[in-house]
Amino acid sequence: MKEIRFRRIVSLTSLTSFFFLGLTGIMLYIVPQGRVAYWADWRLLGLSKTDWTNIHINISLLFLIASGFHLYYNWNTLLAYLKNKLKQLVVFNTEFVISLSVAVIFVLGTYFSIPPFQTVIDINDSIKARHERVWGSPPYGHAELSSLQFFCKKMELDADNAVKLLNQQNLREISKNKTLKEIAKTNGIAPQQVYLFIKASNKISEHQPSGNGSGLMPSGLGRKTLAQGPGNIILIWKPGFQSFRNKTSKRHRT
Repeated sequence: MKEIRFRRIVSLTSLTSFFFLGLTGIMLYIVPQGRVAYWADWRLLGLSKTDWTNIHINISLLFLIASGFHLYYNWNTLLAYLKNKLKQLVVFNTEFVISLSVAVIFVLGTYFSIPPFQTVIDINDSIKARHERVWGSPPYGHAELSSLQFFCKKMELDADNAVKLLNQQNLREISKNKTLKEIAKTNGIAPQQVYLFIKASNKISEHQPSGNGSGLMPSGLGRKTLAQGPGNIILIWKPGFQSFRNKTSKRHRT
């Protein structure tokens, strides 16, 4: 039986975890916004956004641990990179300065939104925006976590009638106290589908509650500019006070 060499295991673990770290990183780059993913129960290769996130976190931890051991076993080699021809340790040699500069450029370029770093972010935003057009978005943030009773109140619907409508669709274990996510999970559908069953019978708008004055704003509004926002928003401004009202697209200052 061959002797198992821990140093080889460390190197190979670093390699394999790096591969999975890159894979999960790519997946998280293209996943929809959380509100869209959770609402539509979005999945890729059978895994939800939460699954990909959790895998990425633990693989990142494994990669850090393996990299730490890899540095330990290759410490002398690393120090050799920081020595001059006289074998003297020089931390800020040419190679180290270049390496540090590259990392700093990436950090500052991203922070100050400088191309091409901002271009990467813009592509990510456009991918997420496309997901939202394809999959739709909840009527308000994390609506799937609301109980059926609370959801109907928000949407100005009759909760008892909603229970009746869902039972007519042969859904199981319907209760006003259960969240849309719980109802959806029990029946193997997305929270969005629960809403669509109710919506189809009540003929309410997909993104807005029926009637006026409910105080609800579309989800994801914080990521839009005023030009991209709904055309029925009025922004009222006062020192220390801001509010929205469903009217016309104007801005008032008092």
